[in-house]
Amino acid sequence: MSRPRVRLVVTADDFGYCPRRDEGIVEAFLAGAVTSVSLLVNGAATESAAELARRHSIPTGLHANLSEGRPVGPARRGASSLLGPEGFFLGKMGFREAVAAGDVDLPQVRSRSCRRMLARTPRAPPGGYCEVREELEAQLSCFRELMGRAPTHVDGHQHVHVLPGVCQVFAEALQAYGVRFTRLPLERGVGGCTWLEAPARAFACAVERDARAAVGPFSRHGLRWTDAFVGLSTCGRHMSAHRVSGALARVLEGTLAGHTLTAELMAHPGYPSVPPTGGCGEGPDAFSCSWERLHELRVLTAPTLRTRLAQDGVQLCALDDLDSKRPGEEVPREATLEPFLEPSLL
Repeated sequence: MSRPRVRLVVTADDFGYCPRRDEGIVEAFLAGAVTSVSLLVNGAATESAAELARRHSIPTGLHANLSEGRPVGPARRGASSLLGPEGFFLGKMGFREAVAAGDVDLPQVRSRSCRRMLARTPRAPPGGYCEVREELEAQLSCFRELMGRAPTHVDGHQHVHVLPGVCQVFAEALQAYGVRFTRLPLERGVGGCTWLEAPARAFACAVERDARAAVGPFSRHGLRWTDAFVGLSTCGRHMSAHRVSGALARVLEGTLAGHTLTAELMAHPGYPSVPPTGGCGEGPDAFSCSWERLHELRVLTAPTLRTRLAQDGVQLCALDDLDSKRPGEEVPREATLEPFLEPSLL
């Protein structure tokens, strides 16, 4: 058998969000279409998801969550720059806006409103503290309690882990906990994916820019990731065998003959959530309730995609497989970014 051109990890995000989502994810794993999952430790079905992962020996990482639902760390007991008035995280865009405004407690120059909030918090020691680090450490500890081991990897729900400032705290926490693998959501050519609606494309390009800036902090703290990432252009209704294959083809452009790339495909398969079941404390969102979750499940498990990947020289594997060096193969490393850093077409 010829050497594969791409060794692909297919990660299903949001494991633990609701039983119906989890049912579809496990179905995809057992079908060989998903090779890894990322667990939300504040999800409505976290404990049952952890049991499913143990029962089926599913490679499981942590889906670090700073944007949806309730925290699991000290922030849940009082005022926090991470939370809104009702005690929930600030949301996908709300958290981004708060970070950009300096209103989230990070080891940086903080805005006046953030300093006032911290001053009102009686448990804050002199000089302040980092609430983001506390929450990340709480989620890492919660994962270990649930699974009985450290996560295979840690990525970020809604890509919060690559945000400016957050990525530094994230990298420090993972290094301290001995976690080596993360996700770098830097998808080649995503700015030119004209099938994406304008808001989705703008968000994808923003994530890509944040990912570029996160390379430095991730590298300095010894984190590793696959050579390439796919998923921003193939989410939900936009997923098809053709588009997944095309995204991987963009990754391979300029790659030397005989070289095997490692890549990750981010996916969100599952059976749609039915309110009020699911979510992270506020009920399931529209993303989880959408028919697009079932669409992804069907694309991933259909023979068409598997056949197309095989024809393209793509071999599915788990992160643990990548980490085991085999004769004549390289282990994962910090991504070789030069081929992937052309400006996005906005």
